[in-house]
Amino acid sequence: MRDFEAELAERKKAGLHRVRRRISGPQQPVLRADGKTVLSFCSNDYLGLASHPTNIEALQSALPTTGLGGAASHLICGHHDAHHDLELRLAEFTGRSAALLFSTGYMANMGVISALAGRGDTIFSDRLNHASIIDGCILSRARVRRYGHGDVEALERMLAETAGHKVVVTDGVFSMDGDVAPLRELARLCREHDAVLVVDDAHGLGVLGRHGQGSVAELGLSEQDVPILIGTLGKAVGTSGAFAAGPAMLMEYLVQKARTYIYTTSMPPAIAAATCASLDLVEQGEARRSHLRELVAEFRVRAAALGYPLMPSHTPIQPIIVGENWKALALSKALEERGLLVTAIRPPTVPEGEARLRVTFSAGHSKEDLERLLAGLSECQNLLYATEDSL
Repeated sequence: MRDFEAELAERKKAGLHRVRRRISGPQQPVLRADGKTVLSFCSNDYLGLASHPTNIEALQSALPTTGLGGAASHLICGHHDAHHDLELRLAEFTGRSAALLFSTGYMANMGVISALAGRGDTIFSDRLNHASIIDGCILSRARVRRYGHGDVEALERMLAETAGHKVVVTDGVFSMDGDVAPLRELARLCREHDAVLVVDDAHGLGVLGRHGQGSVAELGLSEQDVPILIGTLGKAVGTSGAFAAGPAMLMEYLVQKARTYIYTTSMPPAIAAATCASLDLVEQGEARRSHLRELVAEFRVRAAALGYPLMPSHTPIQPIIVGENWKALALSKALEERGLLVTAIRPPTVPEGEARLRVTFSAGHSKEDLERLLAGLSECQNLLYATEDSL
């Protein structure tokens, strides 16, 4: 039998051991984490809707008529009117012909990718794609070719030399770097080489584009350009679940073929009802998005002035690259001692030698919150130049 205890000890020694925090109360910038009050800069609640009163009221209002659980898969008796209404609403919101609900974003990527490609087919995947995309590629049993991050020229060469059915899959906004994929170029290549383009816009939806329709909409790309758009509802939308959107025929194909849709219980229908209400807030949320952009812009200027190495990102995801695992952990700990919660991200979530603090902003943050973060970073900047032995 494998020595699991030794593996855990090795992870701790390498600075890769992870622990869970116990959160009390609703998700919002000020949290109770492990019994302490902290100001959080590590949530994906980009628009501050996870505990919005309108959404809570919508959920409470729906419960008496929908009940709590989905009780069955969509294909048995779990497809509620509330699910149907949300799918129609998501199709309208994204400008697509149809939409299909999944229970989580991870399940959406696993189900969609493994349904669209199989043995004898080829999937082309950006090297920095999310773990759910990677696992979807593995589940498909298709041949997988990974291209360098955002490297359109490398992808073009790969597509040109590959025959048969081809699928290109990418994040829209990359969750650990905060940059946006070269979607126009990818759409062009897929048209020229008869490939299906799948974009997971989990971190762009609600934040980018007109009315928060995401990175694909921001570039004016239609469902002909991007046949499959995947989005999550547990980030900027503030509720739970995920969806795929695109041509009605492809959504029907996924109903028949996506294992993570067919073989799992549907989301609680009251959550679907609350999500419809939250989408209204997203569409009307330009003031929130404007405030978010202002926070990000000011942070970038002032954090860079303090000497913190930032990545090129105009999204709420603002990684500070520190390199070594121990240094990321030390900086995160020092900030937490000052009441600031900023998570250290380490391999395998990011490449070796690229450990970082993943700072994320929410429209729920105030200018005063930003000042607190910058003050904490100023007090801790000596850690950027520390050695492991000096700590």
